[in-house]
Amino acid sequence: MPKNERQIHVILGTKAQLVKMAPVMAEFDRRKISYRFIFTGQHQETMDALRQNFNLREPDVILYSGRDITKIGQMILWAFRILWKILWQREKIFGAGTRDDVVLTHGDTFSTLLGALAGRLAGKRVAHVESGLRSFRWFHPFPEEITRLLTFRLSNIYFCPGAWATKNLKKYRGEKVNTQHNTLLDGVRIAVKDSAPIPVKTPNTKFVLCSVHRFENIFRKNVLEKIVEQILKISKKFPIMFVLHPPTEQQLKKFGLWEKLKTCERIHLFPRQSFFDFIKILNASEFLITDGGSNQEESFFLGKPCLLFRHATERQEGIGKSAFLSELDPKKIDEFVQNYEKFQGEFSAEKVSPTGIIADFLTKK
Repeated sequence: MPKNERQIHVILGTKAQLVKMAPVMAEFDRRKISYRFIFTGQHQETMDALRQNFNLREPDVILYSGRDITKIGQMILWAFRILWKILWQREKIFGAGTRDDVVLTHGDTFSTLLGALAGRLAGKRVAHVESGLRSFRWFHPFPEEITRLLTFRLSNIYFCPGAWATKNLKKYRGEKVNTQHNTLLDGVRIAVKDSAPIPVKTPNTKFVLCSVHRFENIFRKNVLEKIVEQILKISKKFPIMFVLHPPTEQQLKKFGLWEKLKTCERIHLFPRQSFFDFIKILNASEFLITDGGSNQEESFFLGKPCLLFRHATERQEGIGKSAFLSELDPKKIDEFVQNYEKFQGEFSAEKVSPTGIIADFLTKK
């Protein structure tokens, strides 16, 4: 690419970010829009499989190669190392380009904030994808809500998944683009077309899928104990496929809760799967138990009932329709389980393409 031509830099580092940015990068590839893929390395597990799902190339730049960053101490050291690299290797990381380059960062992770900081330190324009989401509670979720607010401050362009998210950015300067839905919608559409079989064995009867991993849930013993208690209770009615996120497994063992799940014949523990495989398992389940915002959206797009193990959510998708906010209240949880079929819906068939809107905006600008 000529030195005076603007470049697009996609910076990400977690599985959730790649799931939602993969459709964007695939759209860039389809339109032959040149971009650089910069990987922070926050997550390593299943990332290669996810890239292969969407037929994406390897990163142009890898800022860290090693084990998944799952602990606070690891995260602080990792973040400082990456910031140091960005400060002293800006030209190597971003290559040729101009001050009009756009750095695309996504979501609410530490890699999101690092991407925004990297863009600003390199004198680029920062574009935040999935911008404007708010729970309006500092510690639910934590630290995601704080990460979002800091990223808003650093951004110049905001790609907002709906009118509500756009409205939340009223006081921030910069260009707001309403993508109408999250880019995840395009990812789910691609995943449901995949015909490969589910790689893990699922129960022969109706079952429930469970994925719990949020900081405010798994790093507080009293909260994680409540969650395990409720999962064991639900397992008496339905077998449960329980996704083992590495930090969740670590905390279950640390707090002496691991054996309770492992020895329960009605609970099937299995490792994280690729995005396509997770969508297949979710589609085959009766309903989803989760504290993940992305999982909440996936269940909404698939029309699957979703029981949220959270006190507040920054996502509007499915609330009052497919998603039920339990606030970890045993009575509310029991009410949902007894009446989950009321939350059944249909797959979203809207023709809107959030990734197409992003690509259109960047090419026209």
